[in-house]
Amino acid sequence: MKFGKKMSRIGQKPIRIPEDVTVEVKADEVKVTGPKGSLVQKIKPQVRVEINQNQVKVKRLANDKLSRSLHGLTRSLIANMISGVQTEFSKTLEIVGTGYRAKLEGQKLILSLGFSHPVEWEPPTGVKVEIEDNNLIKIIGADKSLVGQAAADIRAFRPPDPYKGKGIRYQDEQIKLKPGKAGKAGAAGLAGGSEG
Repeated sequence: MKFGKKMSRIGQKPIRIPEDVTVEVKADEVKVTGPKGSLVQKIKPQVRVEINQNQVKVKRLANDKLSRSLHGLTRSLIANMISGVQTEFSKTLEIVGTGYRAKLEGQKLILSLGFSHPVEWEPPTGVKVEIEDNNLIKIIGADKSLVGQAAADIRAFRPPDPYKGKGIRYQDEQIKLKPGKAGKAGAAGLAGGSEG
């Protein structure tokens, strides 16, 4: 319940439209265009989107729980669209492991991850990939959710190993490593020795 109220408070805030961005509302969709591309978002019937001078306002048409949550969600989605077409979103993945690396062939991402064959991944429309130092993969795009999903898909090819940390991780991700079997056996041996 509190979440719905919080989201609807967010929903009441107008969104400023930057000079290099245009916002159009047509029936049940909003189209946002800027220097980095165009995005379209369907709008649920519980809310209405209005443009007044250089601001976008989202209004809810009822006060039930669903309408309140859609109010805030719609406002957040449009704000993200405006940010995305103006400056783009990005996520960086880091490949950790001896011999693990990434390269690009055209826009196709080729990953060497210790398997018997390289993994190939084609970015969806609206997503660009850049490689730095063979082990950093930068995913860039105007659509925040698309960038996040692309990063999650790439990470899933080889999630970090819980014992050695090898694999693909988000650049700022902290991996909690488990002690290996050898470490556990050594600890047990020390405990046994102290009793004697």
